[in-house]
Amino acid sequence: MMGARGIYYAAMAVAAMMVSGCAPDKGLGTTAQADGNIRPANVQVDFTADRITSATVVGDAGVAGRPVTIDDPARVASISKLVVSIAVMRLVEQGTVDLDRDVSGYLGWRVRNPAFPDTPVTLRALLSHQSGLRDEIDYIVPLDGKLEAVLANPKAWDARHPPGTYFSYANINSPLIASVMEGATGERFDRLMARLVLTPLGLDACYNWGAGCSDARRAQAVTLLRPNGDLARDAAMDGPDPCAVYPASDGSCDVEKLYQLGRNGSAFSPQGGLRISARDLAKIGQLLLRDGAPLLTPESFAEMIGPAWTFDGRNGDNDKGYFTSYGLGVHWLTDNNGNRWFGHVGEAYSLRAGFWINPAERRGFYRYVTMVDEFSAVGHCFDRCP
Repeated sequence: MMGARGIYYAAMAVAAMMVSGCAPDKGLGTTAQADGNIRPANVQVDFTADRITSATVVGDAGVAGRPVTIDDPARVASISKLVVSIAVMRLVEQGTVDLDRDVSGYLGWRVRNPAFPDTPVTLRALLSHQSGLRDEIDYIVPLDGKLEAVLANPKAWDARHPPGTYFSYANINSPLIASVMEGATGERFDRLMARLVLTPLGLDACYNWGAGCSDARRAQAVTLLRPNGDLARDAAMDGPDPCAVYPASDGSCDVEKLYQLGRNGSAFSPQGGLRISARDLAKIGQLLLRDGAPLLTPESFAEMIGPAWTFDGRNGDNDKGYFTSYGLGVHWLTDNNGNRWFGHVGEAYSLRAGFWINPAERRGFYRYVTMVDEFSAVGHCFDRCP
């Protein structure tokens, strides 16, 4: 059976084909970006609550002759989920959403596992991957599509375990979380993320090149290449991206016309589409080292990091030991010395990344590498990246 990350990579291949209908990423699967002189990027920043203590920067930003820097934004894959969780907890503090309420009430359409029609799905279950949703179907919804139709497919759900009782990592949770955020606020997901997290922290960052990034930010992106030089994501370009979301089923990309709030949370890629520099992600790490300040109360922060789930041998799919404990958008691990770290991994489009916080030692780090074989052995990007 294909593991959680194997399913993810298959979905990424589908996503790449969809995005290829959009101008900036035409040529996916070709060698248009290939250049034997391009070196893989290898970037790491170490930080405490008040400063970056060290930085290692090697390689190119996916373009020959353009050395990568800690200020270049890169698509950080599933680390995006942790940042979404910060925004959700801000909405919880404001009384806009409730972690334990049936999310159907925010959406105007019913969310149910067909095998457990009387059991509501909650934000807590979605954020902690205990919702019962599974990546057995394509969670990348075209701009003119509806998530409701996707979730009506029984294959999207675990038929054996009711929501809230079993952990299984699934990217499809994130589009539903984004839709709930939109339904509760009447505001588009990318704009919410900018308003709630990115702009208050002074970050030049965004989801799928939406709100939060400056006009020139797209041109500074790290282009993600496969090991053979094929384009994986974010082709080099000047100026803004003409299609910052997954295009419609006919290849068009009129976000203002086609996007419907609360109907398709996948458009801005909440599961993996955050574009952010190493320097700016370190600022989010510093917030985590300050127990959520200035955006969260200590109580909300503690609830977010949890953990909300810990493997007991039968209460989840631990993916052969990869998952042992998880909060609300937060992955926990224990290093070889017994130290506990929380954060998240990022694995997509030939990028591998790890963003980890040691709460006891009050320090953290973020590292990523590019041009990695997507089907090579995976890890937490903790002591090293593949």
